Amino acid sequence: MDLIDLRSDTVTRPTPEMRRAMADAEVGDDVFGDDPTVHALEERAAELLGKEAALFVASGTMGNLVAQMAHLARGQETIAGYQSHVVLDEAAGHAVVVGTSVRALRERADGTMDLDEIRDAFRDASDPHQPITGLVVIENTHAHSMGRPLDVAYESAVAAIAHEGGVPMHIDGARFWNAAVALGISGRELAAPADSLTFCLSKGLSCPVGSVVAGTRDFIWRARRARKLLGGGMRQAGVLAAAGLVALRDGPAGTIERLADDHDNARRLAEALSAMAGIRSPGDIAQPADGPLDPGRVVTNFVLFRVERDRRAFVDACAGRGLLLDSFPHDQIRAATHRGIGADDIVRATEIIQAALGETSRRPISAAGAAR
Repeated sequence: MDLIDLRSDTVTRPTPEMRRAMADAEVGDDVFGDDPTVHALEERAAELLGKEAALFVASGTMGNLVAQMAHLARGQETIAGYQSHVVLDEAAGHAVVVGTSVRALRERADGTMDLDEIRDAFRDASDPHQPITGLVVIENTHAHSMGRPLDVAYESAVAAIAHEGGVPMHIDGARFWNAAVALGISGRELAAPADSLTFCLSKGLSCPVGSVVAGTRDFIWRARRARKLLGGGMRQAGVLAAAGLVALRDGPAGTIERLADDHDNARRLAEALSAMAGIRSPGDIAQPADGPLDPGRVVTNFVLFRVERDRRAFVDACAGRGLLLDSFPHDQIRAATHRGIGADDIVRATEIIQAALGETSRRPISAAGAAR
């Protein structure tokens, strides 16, 4: 049985052209600065984003971590969304490795933080009881609001507040290119307000490994030192970077433009789910937990929903029929579309979900969003 894997866009496989490029890559020792393919990837990423320089790193978490290490002194504080990846999903690296705290603000249904709350979250540096604010981080796309893209106007407003407070703004752009495609703008436009940003090659862009950090040359110099400290100095890394160069090509030759297909497939899935009895809103910041799933909220490649069933039993029932889904926080289920999923897979996934709903016992969802 062929599996339909919607757990995450991280399950993508490299394209045949990526595999050929990796096999034929010209390499050197990147720690010595000798790998021409890594150099080419970093230069291409910086060019696309309109930044002075870029750095190839092993993962999105490493990218965010080296960015924090480059921007912050120990004991400082970052302002970020309380459901952002740097707060929830990076093993408290900001505290364990960087030695900093986070002031977490609640996000709204569109994934944004309230601008006045960001401004009010800045600490009083004259008060020795308080940490000193050193960075503002936003996540684009914002995963927990159903992968919502944050537009340039919002990014610019946040950056202006950060700069008024004398600190930089960093974009955790794990799915940055999904945001750019959904908004219909260039990466350069979307990256412009940021002092630094990361994006993942290993998610929707279909590369096997890696992320990129971009910013000023001075920032990247500090980030490179941080990467080495973390054990992220890779040697003949051009074998991996070669796939990234394929992904970042213009037009159909790359894998950025085709993200629109993933967004279309996610909307088709959401429309089908919204018509099913037993499928409910994801709740929490997105919609009331007792409401129906609104397919209009699906803009990129994430579909978040709840089921009026025991979640584990439902997910297991889907897996038994060949559909893999991800158990997401707040009793949600995530279906993430990607290059390995086509329109026929969406039809079959819909049929499997309908069947799994029929074979699992109904359990109402409480006002708090958890199945009773």
